[in-house]
Amino acid sequence: MIIIMKPNASLEAVEKVTSLIQSKGLQAHLSKGDEVTIVGVVGDKTKLQGSNIEISDGVDKIVNVTESYKLVNKKFHPESSVIPVGNTEIGPNTFTVMAGPCAIENHDQLIQSAYAVKKAGATFLRGGAYKPRTSPYSFQGLEEEGLKYMKEAREVTGLNIICEVTSLRAMETAVKYVDMLQIGARNMQNFELLKEVGKSGIPVLLKRGLAATIDEWLNAAEYIISEGNPNIVLCERGIRTYETATRNTLDISAIPVVRAKSHLPIIVDPSHATGVRVYVEPLSKAAVAVGADGLMIEVHPCPACAMSDGPQSLTFEQFDVLMEDLKPYVELAGRK
Repeated sequence: MIIIMKPNASLEAVEKVTSLIQSKGLQAHLSKGDEVTIVGVVGDKTKLQGSNIEISDGVDKIVNVTESYKLVNKKFHPESSVIPVGNTEIGPNTFTVMAGPCAIENHDQLIQSAYAVKKAGATFLRGGAYKPRTSPYSFQGLEEEGLKYMKEAREVTGLNIICEVTSLRAMETAVKYVDMLQIGARNMQNFELLKEVGKSGIPVLLKRGLAATIDEWLNAAEYIISEGNPNIVLCERGIRTYETATRNTLDISAIPVVRAKSHLPIIVDPSHATGVRVYVEPLSKAAVAVGADGLMIEVHPCPACAMSDGPQSLTFEQFDVLMEDLKPYVELAGRK
């Protein structure tokens, strides 16, 4: 449930309401807007029976929240969240581009990619040091060695860095190097890992699962935020359907749906969604048009030689063209 305070409610009135909630063994989460303060109640609301909280000073009304996810719910937090990461922010006023190779293969490949995506206008370098592959015989990543290359890339370019983690061990290593942790599609419902990244306090990019509903996805985000980490960005990367023309099916409708349901930012990964580089440009433009807060795009110095996801990766030149072509779309969307 949420308690909506009156526009003129005093700080004392808000504190009395939160104290009452906490005295019943429940959690109170404040969301302060420009005009209205909302108090979110997490826990067994039956404990508030008989408290007459609805007639407390400063209380306007009480609204029940029927969804199982509470803290990521827009009803709890009507204003869109802005997530600080490194030297930038992800949210409604900016358009963030994360770019780089699917897998970190060697030092030169990553540093070349970092300089190239920085020059084109990206603010994040993405690169996989831990690779959850369908086949156990496929390249599994350089692990900590790759993370060291990413740290160097950040030092020489100023880019923020993001890397997927696949286990608690990987997370404990990655937090020493990266600005943002990524939870991939295969781990979206790895609840123990979600709890641990929630405890880390480091910003998290949470990708949608291979066949997850939007509510399942938001509940996965709830695991992270319930552990005290509100710095979450969602990523739509396509879902598995019967269609075989693309690697996955990009659910472009998920962006407005999530924006209606949650205050968390959402970006789009058109590379993994399609698996085909020629589709990346039109879907990137579509993502801007429907209100996405950014993109994650795979870029490689030589896609034909890539050890992972070469067919969907852009060359440096193709990424330059895409970033230039996106400028009028981003400007029209009122972002920078």
